[in-house]
Amino acid sequence: MENLKIDDFTKYKFLSKIKYSPNGKYGGFVVSRMDVEENKYLSNIWIYNTDTAKLLQLTSLDEEKDFIWLDDSNILFPEIRNQKDKERVQEGEKFTNYYKINIHGGEASFAFKIPLLVTEIKKISDNNFILTALYDDCKPDLTNLKEAEKESALKKIKEEKDYEILDEIPFWSNGSGFTNKKRNRLYLYNSKENKVIPTTDKYSNVELFNLNKDKSKAVIIINTFKDKMPLTSNMYLYNTADNTLEKISGKESFSYSYAEFMGEKIIFAGSDMKDYGLNQNHQFYIMDLSSGNVKNISPDFDISTWQSVGSDCRYGESDTFKVDGNYLYFETTEWNSSYINRIDENGHIEKITKEKGSVDGFDVHEENILFVGMRNMKLQELYLLKDEKEEQITFFNEWVSESKKISSPERIAFETEPGITIEGWILKPVDFDSNKKYPTILDIHGGPKTVYGEVFYHEMQYWANEGYAVIFCNPRGSDGRGNEFADIREKYGTIDYDDLMKFTDIMLKTYSFIDKNRLGVTGGSYGGFMTNWIIGHTDRFAAAASQRSISNWISDFGTTDIGYYFTDNEMGGTPWNNHEKLWFHSPLKYADKAKTPTLFIHSQEDYRCWLAEGLQMFTALKYHGVEARLCMFKGENHELSRSGKPKHRIRRLKEITEWMNKYLK
Repeated sequence: MENLKIDDFTKYKFLSKIKYSPNGKYGGFVVSRMDVEENKYLSNIWIYNTDTAKLLQLTSLDEEKDFIWLDDSNILFPEIRNQKDKERVQEGEKFTNYYKINIHGGEASFAFKIPLLVTEIKKISDNNFILTALYDDCKPDLTNLKEAEKESALKKIKEEKDYEILDEIPFWSNGSGFTNKKRNRLYLYNSKENKVIPTTDKYSNVELFNLNKDKSKAVIIINTFKDKMPLTSNMYLYNTADNTLEKISGKESFSYSYAEFMGEKIIFAGSDMKDYGLNQNHQFYIMDLSSGNVKNISPDFDISTWQSVGSDCRYGESDTFKVDGNYLYFETTEWNSSYINRIDENGHIEKITKEKGSVDGFDVHEENILFVGMRNMKLQELYLLKDEKEEQITFFNEWVSESKKISSPERIAFETEPGITIEGWILKPVDFDSNKKYPTILDIHGGPKTVYGEVFYHEMQYWANEGYAVIFCNPRGSDGRGNEFADIREKYGTIDYDDLMKFTDIMLKTYSFIDKNRLGVTGGSYGGFMTNWIIGHTDRFAAAASQRSISNWISDFGTTDIGYYFTDNEMGGTPWNNHEKLWFHSPLKYADKAKTPTLFIHSQEDYRCWLAEGLQMFTALKYHGVEARLCMFKGENHELSRSGKPKHRIRRLKEITEWMNKYLK
């Protein structure tokens, strides 16, 4: 067995977009990998035959990141293939080319070009599609323009490229850049006539849409605003035949997360946010379309309906909700793992998967389930769940467990307060020697409403292969334990800090090989906030690496993409009505107490935890004579550690490891 190397993650395969064919005989999915030389990700569509259990790579040009099934044999996918179209994209023209390919053989053929940047598309009939696409009210609309008109509009766009006008909040979004007056708009498209018809207005942002069985109606979740984006949304019913839109929201001040037809009714999930704010767990409701009556079918349900088990070994996404027959299938995070569940219209909930680990998306056909999962400390693979049994279908990443040294996590649980149990883990160094003392890194997750679990985490495994013990836990504020456990509003840096420090004490007491004089701490996002907080409240750590952090809630409020509502929600106020509270919970306030040498990792286009947050903390430490270093990544955002460019991800992990080596070894 070989030691895991820093760049081994560039050889991993990542699975996403799992979708059954209409007849359930085939499963399509996307496999992505890294090209380090070109510093990018490559993606292809694969097919799984459920009858023969055979796998087939369907496409090979490395840009096929998404697709839909047109029928049982044909797939539609977006791609820019010819050089002339690539040049038009460079000139600023917005369009999406679609290609059609038969899964039984033959080359992909051009299907149609939509003069929009399509974000999602669904088939209504042979020539008609419903889709969402990006609309920019500050730019000329190129849809349905003649060639001369289009060239004139493109010239104007080019002339205006150095200007940004801001007149609403949020004005930018992590991973999307400036979003001022940009919306995800709903359209009808006829491929035969090459005609695009907008359905929603220019101020409405479509968050989700789903068609009923006969494709005559769609349920749509919409957030509409002109100056300040609200936290609430509305549900609409769309008639595809006459292009009419009807508001059917049964609740005011409500945040919808999902909606889909279940027979003649609509099942949806959402929250009124009254008791626990933004992070309140969502519940399930049934709407009777004939009467308009709405019923909460899960009033006592207190589990998050999403997958929040952290890992740095994913790329791309898959669906996490799906109606099949009389059930809505959905995911939950419970303690340290995520599971597939289902609920019927009477509110009866069953847990469908039982194994620990994570489910990273799935599809269902007649109660058979294909899902992307992480099981038994292995990387992502495709699994088939049939008759309550899980069968591993792919083995793309099997070489990792077969050839590399992997440290298995050891779980420990403890009471931080009477009745409050916290769970954590340790990864021992590979080739562990009980007679040695080892440097140890405390790794803190983001969120805060996410969790660590017993899944493969490359950076932790790499550190274990480099002779470190790695400890990590789920303090209060984490997901998987209900609303009350996750609720740390107005408590950041207090009870969560106590949990982390008590966890560290217990690990030192339990594992005598941990060298208390060689402790390091790191974390990203919320974990970066906590790292900043920790160095201002204790000098027990010999080194720290703060990643994509928050240091000042006052500046965070006015500069980040979610700051104006997230800070208000989490801190209980704004800089004008609760200034002292925001400053009390800001790590920057305590930076003059810091003594720990600290590395700051930030991305230039991270609008979630903006660069200014790291710069403030870095400046404070330097001003007070503390060793500090800031590494800024151009062209990256908040997702650097998870989906950043391959070379940048290698450099990030190299920076952190060398910083820890400098002070802990």
